[in-house]
Amino acid sequence: MEDELEDKVVHQTYVSFMKILSRFTSSVAFDTPLSYLWKMVRLYLLRSEVLVFTLALIIFFMYLQTLGLWSRTLLSRLSQAMSPLNAVQRMKLMEGSEADKQSWELKGSQSAAYAIKGRRMHMEDKFIINENINSTGISLFAIFDGHGGEFAANYAKDHLIQNLYNKVVELCAFKDGKIVNTPQRDSPEEPPKEPSNLSLDLERKSSFKKSSSTADDTSKKEITDPELLAQLSKARPIITREVKPTKAVKNIAVPLSSYVDKGKINYGKLLTDEVLAADRLLVEAAKRTMNVAGTTALIAVLENNHLIVANVGDSRGVMCDSRGNAIPVSFDHKPQQVREQKRIEAAGGYIAFNGVWRVAGILATSRAMGDYPLKDKNFVIADPDILTFNLNDHKPMFLVLASDGLWDTFSNEEAVKFIKERLDEPDYGAKSLTLQAYYRGSVDNITVLVIKFPDTNWLTVTQ
Repeated sequence: MEDELEDKVVHQTYVSFMKILSRFTSSVAFDTPLSYLWKMVRLYLLRSEVLVFTLALIIFFMYLQTLGLWSRTLLSRLSQAMSPLNAVQRMKLMEGSEADKQSWELKGSQSAAYAIKGRRMHMEDKFIINENINSTGISLFAIFDGHGGEFAANYAKDHLIQNLYNKVVELCAFKDGKIVNTPQRDSPEEPPKEPSNLSLDLERKSSFKKSSSTADDTSKKEITDPELLAQLSKARPIITREVKPTKAVKNIAVPLSSYVDKGKINYGKLLTDEVLAADRLLVEAAKRTMNVAGTTALIAVLENNHLIVANVGDSRGVMCDSRGNAIPVSFDHKPQQVREQKRIEAAGGYIAFNGVWRVAGILATSRAMGDYPLKDKNFVIADPDILTFNLNDHKPMFLVLASDGLWDTFSNEEAVKFIKERLDEPDYGAKSLTLQAYYRGSVDNITVLVIKFPDTNWLTVTQ
């Protein structure tokens, strides 16, 4: 009853208003053309049904215009995301400055690397190509896939690789009976001391070192990735960015003799010690600016017919043997692996599914350099897995090292088959494989490094 009464009141109000308006208009004399026009408007256009229809029509056209603008914007974005050709063209057009750079490439005598920012806002991958270090016949290759910012990957590229480079030169001299004094750095802020009375000139030859960085050093930048910070906040009070007072890190000098056994360099011990030492200094430097960034580390050392691979995280390497088979040279560190899950839980941590399995619901890899909030709890560690290969046993054609931006869309076997068909390309297929991963929908930074082995490598070498 109340609804019907309200309807009647509204109707009567409307009728009364229209009667008043009608009386007002009818009182005007229509002895002029303007008055006659007003009469026509009043009789035919000011009718209630005409006004309602006109208003509805205006609203409808405004809706169509808004919908059209929205759909054109959406279609444009979808077209940019789904069209590989347009994406590649867009990368080339945007490479006018370093800040806008979309791709990076480097070519060595027997290796090549290609990297793209892809669908990420920032480039956090770094790669290194050091062929024939200081004429020692030893080559060093590395990929660092940063997360939470560029700081950790840049630090590893600049400090870890530099230390490895120097140690390789020193150890080669030590094997030949030369005495080398190595200055030690107690902290990342301490400048290196000038060596004295060296019987060997350790000056690097720039022609033998080739490296690439996708950005300038970001050691002084506060982070960083808002998603990672948000996850850290959710994980409190277990995980926190707060820094507890700690003593300054001092790396103990290790004698060169400990890395040499029967005239051979123990690269497994060398890589392990240098990775852990660099990680300790990285964590200390990160705490000073509360920078929670981290990075994976995939390092390959090639000496004669031996390949030594150190891996921390989920970047991955795969080798193609003489029969075209895919031989893994590293294995990803994932939280859901039995040994990794047991280690994390033994440290008081946990893993949680957040899109993928993550340490404390935050980090998708169970080992990394940096990541001090998780490192302080020992939920994440930087201990590398070391694998050593005698290349005479496999007679490989090539080796692929790549960040997980590739492995999100390619299996080991698919990557090997793809590169095998493109080894004749100037970059040994590195660029083609990187772009193909992008075409398949990889949403991460993508870096691919290919090392081609010449047939002359397969000589029986004993040391």
